[in-house]
This record gives sequence, C-alpha cells and structure tokens, in this order.
Amino acid sequence: MSDDVTGLSFHLSDDQEVLRAHMRSFVADEIMPVALEFDESQEFPYEIFRKLGELGYLGIVIPTEYGGSGMGYMEYALIVEEVARGCPAIALGVAAHNGLCTSHIFRFGNEELRQKYIPRLAAGQTMGAWGLTEPSAGSDAGGTQTTAVRDGDHYIINGAKNFITHGNVGDICVVMAVTDKGAGKKGISAFAVDKSMTGYYGSKKENKLGMRCSDTAGLTFDNVRVPASHLIGNEGEGFVQALQILDGGRISIAALSVGLAQGALEAALKYSNERVQFGRRLNEMQAIQMKLAKMAMEVDAARLLTYKAAWMRDQGMNFTIAASQAKLYASEVAVRTAEEAIQIHGGYGYVKEYPVEKFWRDSKLLTIGEGTSEVQKMVIARNLVAAL
Repeated sequence: MSDDVTGLSFHLSDDQEVLRAHMRSFVADEIMPVALEFDESQEFPYEIFRKLGELGYLGIVIPTEYGGSGMGYMEYALIVEEVARGCPAIALGVAAHNGLCTSHIFRFGNEELRQKYIPRLAAGQTMGAWGLTEPSAGSDAGGTQTTAVRDGDHYIINGAKNFITHGNVGDICVVMAVTDKGAGKKGISAFAVDKSMTGYYGSKKENKLGMRCSDTAGLTFDNVRVPASHLIGNEGEGFVQALQILDGGRISIAALSVGLAQGALEAALKYSNERVQFGRRLNEMQAIQMKLAKMAMEVDAARLLTYKAAWMRDQGMNFTIAASQAKLYASEVAVRTAEEAIQIHGGYGYVKEYPVEKFWRDSKLLTIGEGTSEVQKMVIARNLVAAL
C-alpha cells in the first residue's frame, strides 16, 4: 500500500485499505476532537461506542448471522490500531469488548448463550466485561477465590473481581469461578452472568494514571443465582478457555500499542517540524533525527509482528508465540515512543495542550494488562522449550 513516511509499506487487500481509510476518517472526526475531554472527565464515551456499534466495530470477528461483521483478525488489528491513534482508552474498550467477553461467549458458549447475548454485544446495545483478575489472583489465576456452587438447576456465585474493564458500564460479564476447590486451575469454570441477576453489581471505579475514560471497576457477586445453562463449555474448562481468549486478546493489545506509538510518533514529527530553536527546526538537528529514526523503526517492527500474529490467527495456525511476541514488543515500544515524543516536545510535552503526555500515561497499562511483559516472556520461553 502507499502510505506516508510514518507508516508501513505492507500489502493490504482493497477492502482492508478502504476499512483503514474509513477508520482514520472516523477517528479524526469523532474521537480526536474529544479525546482529552473524556480523559479529563473520566466519563465513558457512550455516544462514540454507540456509533462504533452501528458501524459493526463491536462485533468485528463475529459472523454476520449473529449480528457481527464477519471480519478477520487482520481487520480487527487495523481497526484497533486506528482508534488508538486518536484515543488509546477508547481503543482499549473496543479491544476488551470484542476480544474478551464477546469472543469468549461466541467461541465456547452453547447456542442458547450465543443467541441470547451475541447479537446485543455485537450491536453495542450493551458493553461486555470479562472477569478473571481478583485482589489475590492476577497473573496467578490459580489463586482465584470466587466460587460457583451447584444448586439444582443453578450455580450460586460468590466472590469479587477487580481491575475489570467495563465493570460498571457492562451488563454482561464472563466470570471465572472455582467449581472444584481441589482441582487447582482445572477446577475453574466460566459463566455468562448479567446484571439482571440479583446480587451482581459493579463496585469501586478506579482512578487511574491513564486510560481514564475506559471504565475500570471492581465486581461483586453476592449469592448470585446463575442458570446452569450459563456455564460456558464444561466444568473445569474455564482456565483453558481463558488462556485461548488471552492469546487472541494479545493481538488486539499489540495493535493498540502500535496505534498509540504511531500517534505519538506523528505528534513528535509535527512538533519537530514546527518548533524552532537556535535558528533551526528541531527536525534539522541530528540528536532529534536520531530519536525520530529509532522511533519510526521500532513502530514499523512492532506493526510487522502484530500483523504477522493476526495473519497467523486468520490462517488457523498456532499463533501463541507470535501473539506474545507482538504484545511484548509492541507494548514496550509504545512506552518508549511516547516517552521520546515527550522529550522531543520538551516542556510542552509535559502539559495537556499537546497530546503526547496522554499517550505516555496511556501507554504504561499496555505492558501490564492481558499478561505483563514478564508473563509474555514466560509464555514465549515455555512454548519454545515445549516445541523441542
């Protein structure tokens, strides 16, 4: 494709080119003008998500017969990347809604659950949440304390989750809970739960460093009676399902990281071309040129890793290593690129008049969520060793 000097020459189909151009226009018109406003207010941008739902971008990889767009992971990556150029926090919501809750119910749920929830989620009529993390169980899912006890035709769920994206704004949640305390990770099961069920409610909304208009909150389950038909798959399969969902989710976080880094790079290029010091534009100074060159190189490398993982996912290949590599590298590139963009802006990079301080604040979560950088290295190493 033909792109500007800040982008990557990478072959996309005509339809993918049209999608990318459409998303870039949508982001410029609908997201960029209000990104800082939502960051300041920490309000969830309902209207933007309503429009994204109408456009089919909240059911990207869901088949059309369930109300989705029937696209692949390459398209998914392109959409998330472009949204992140304008507002990483909104892109995080797109990624979490598509890749976690909606994808989990569609991939592993029975037909009853699919028909009940997927069309609503794909249309954006409600946002979806995904409940794995707990106060004592982050990367160590084996520490899960939330329980689900069978009671006739129902399960009774008790416990709490934290750091849940869409914890307050989402009405539908996939919840991981222990059904067999003696089986470790093999005793964790997944359930589709919605807020019409008594005893399920959102709790503390987190006041975060970045991603501030993305709703992050705790969830509480107080004797919630969930129909047995809402068990996703079979008992004991929740942890394995979660790992597979996280593999795909890491592609979206990698794409988000690429979009954030691209946005920061573009801001740095623009500022360095406008700012004059010592009688020269900043981009005429070798020290600044070296920064820009490295930033551009790393963004393109991150994009290639991300597109490779998305392509492998679409081809039905084993993409676990590729997804972790993309997520690990792209998230750390996002942090480095945003920080260098601030450095290039100097004092102006530290104030909200310019977008780079927000890119930097938003970037740090990407090395933590969907598996920390350290966890990604463990996943890559373990899979490499297992393949010997």
